[in-house]
Amino acid sequence: MHIEPGLVDGAKITLSYATATGALGYTAKVAWDMVKTDGAASLAIRSVMTTLMVFAYFQVLPHHPVGVSEVHLIMGSTLFLLFGAAPAAIGLAAGLLLQGLLFAPIDLPQFGMNVTSLLVPLFAMAVIAKKIIPAKTAYKDVSYTQALQLSTLYQGGIVTWVMFWAFYGQGFGAANVASVLAFGAAYMTVVIVEPLVDLAVLAGVKTLHGLKDSGAFEKRLFAAA
Repeated sequence: MHIEPGLVDGAKITLSYATATGALGYTAKVAWDMVKTDGAASLAIRSVMTTLMVFAYFQVLPHHPVGVSEVHLIMGSTLFLLFGAAPAAIGLAAGLLLQGLLFAPIDLPQFGMNVTSLLVPLFAMAVIAKKIIPAKTAYKDVSYTQALQLSTLYQGGIVTWVMFWAFYGQGFGAANVASVLAFGAAYMTVVIVEPLVDLAVLAGVKTLHGLKDSGAFEKRLFAAA
């Protein structure tokens, strides 16, 4: 998910610096909360894993420019279920930055918009996940319906933010509206795929029960809250 260069420019791009600062600041908060409960080593291990995974998602998996941005299989709900909110957020931000620095420097001016669009929906999904997944349910046992709800929340949040940036930057002209709608329609097809990926990954995780106390995965993955 990379917003096209020039979509928001000039003085308007300053807003993205503010939203990104807020999103990264909240990431720091949830990361510190995790350090207090799970330890710094666990946060570091999981964050390295999520960063490498996100980098692969952006650089290796198929991605296609559609309208005002690109369609990626980001698998934010998968990262959240496996590693927790803080490592998922760190991985999304660091993986995005790493991919920009190494392979797509043209995307760096849009980093604030892109990181906001990835992190804010993640944190919203993390909050709502507490209502979608009962406390007695370990993440490895989530149903397709629950995975679909999480994916829809996350991908829908991304689409909403991209739409905001597009209309904020380019207004409501017919061409821009058509471009935004094309992106939204294409991106929401990811919702069909991501829950299946979640369930496949979680099915595989069930064979790794011996790692439940290793600190490499979210505690809720193997045990109910």
